Amino acid sequence: MQGRIHSLESFGTVDGPGTRFVVFVQGCPMRCAYCHNPDTWEMNAGTLMEPEYIIEQFERNKSFYKGGGITVTGGEPLMQLDFLIDLFTLAKEKNIHTCIDSSGIAFNPDSPVQMEKMDHLMTLTDLVMLDIKHIDPEKHLELTSQPNRRILEFAAYLNEKQVPMWIRHVVVPGITDDDKYLFDLGYFIGQFSNLKALDVLPYHTMGVAKYKKLGIPYKLAGVPAMNQNKVIEKKQVILEGIRKRRAEQAAEQA
Repeated sequence: MQGRIHSLESFGTVDGPGTRFVVFVQGCPMRCAYCHNPDTWEMNAGTLMEPEYIIEQFERNKSFYKGGGITVTGGEPLMQLDFLIDLFTLAKEKNIHTCIDSSGIAFNPDSPVQMEKMDHLMTLTDLVMLDIKHIDPEKHLELTSQPNRRILEFAAYLNEKQVPMWIRHVVVPGITDDDKYLFDLGYFIGQFSNLKALDVLPYHTMGVAKYKKLGIPYKLAGVPAMNQNKVIEKKQVILEGIRKRRAEQAAEQA
């Protein structure tokens, strides 16, 4: 089984715990307005690679990955389930920590075939970093050109399977920084016992040059980068939502 790969990064430090070998897969159905990797959108591009080759590349520098492992990001990793299963099977044979950085958009609980593969993949996965772009369905559709229903269902599925989950959320001025929606996001994820971390990331404009080079209109032209201090404030709003949900759950169980 070969995967369509956009690129490999030897020393990732923001893609899960520790220093990690990062695999950027090719292909994504999302069209996030702030995506800084639009060159990963095309499904049939990239380079075909076998899982064995990727493990060999990891092994070359494995001494640097103590406390780290392999992260598959993208693009959208869940578009290539068979490849992921093969890659993570080899990784677990070598006791390599495995992580998927996903939007969850490819999750399809209505497909028994896909769910059988997903169940298998989750037995090989140590961590899922789930990017929730917007908690509001309509605003999510505006922001990404895709609905968020299955993304939220994927979060519930990960909790059901007790796969450790990190939530990532990008704060964009005037788009994803509304306190009501941030609180709602926290309230939603607060119900999950597998939630291990929350990364609230500032929107940046570093991808603008790439859009220009590719000849793709940049939807957020003119939107300023997010102030880091404001991001700290916005994270507190999400945490308030988490605390409220967990307080309610504790009261129900009392």
